[in-house]
Amino acid sequence: MKRFFGPALVAAVLGIAVHAAIIYLSPQFIMDRAYTMLGERGTPVHGFQLSPQMRPDTQSVVRPSPDLAYSGCRFDLSQAPDGLLVRMAAFDGYSSLSFFDAQTNNFLTVRGNGEAQEVTLTRENSPSDKGIILIRRLAPTEEDYMKVAEIAKSDICEVQ
Repeated sequence: MKRFFGPALVAAVLGIAVHAAIIYLSPQFIMDRAYTMLGERGTPVHGFQLSPQMRPDTQSVVRPSPDLAYSGCRFDLSQAPDGLLVRMAAFDGYSSLSFFDAQTNNFLTVRGNGEAQEVTLTRENSPSDKGIILIRRLAPTEEDYMKVAEIAKSDICEVQ
């Protein structure tokens, strides 16, 4: 029995170390992949782009809500020393403006409540230089989506 204790201890320590590394590194990997994927789809750094209406053939993430229209903006505060001006245009239905850091943490969410919302994003109020800003608006029908598409043209994510 004693001859198995050493290898079992090494296996347990190795297993714990691998588990901890995966837990620590996974969020950064996931956000890097999302940031790159948005860029490959044409989403600019410091500019919003409305995603196509969510259907099984257009979804790029697991289980997006088909009732929501999504606009994304990649940000890199190392390229914006004075910060970013982020503005979500007014929308009559549900809308939210959410900020995600490089570790996938949602560090700020602002509800629209029928009004335009504006946030200045700086290195002081962001946990990381890079991340993703997401606008969600309720658009369960094609007609609603077309209304959102028109309104989304007024969304702003730009260097100050």
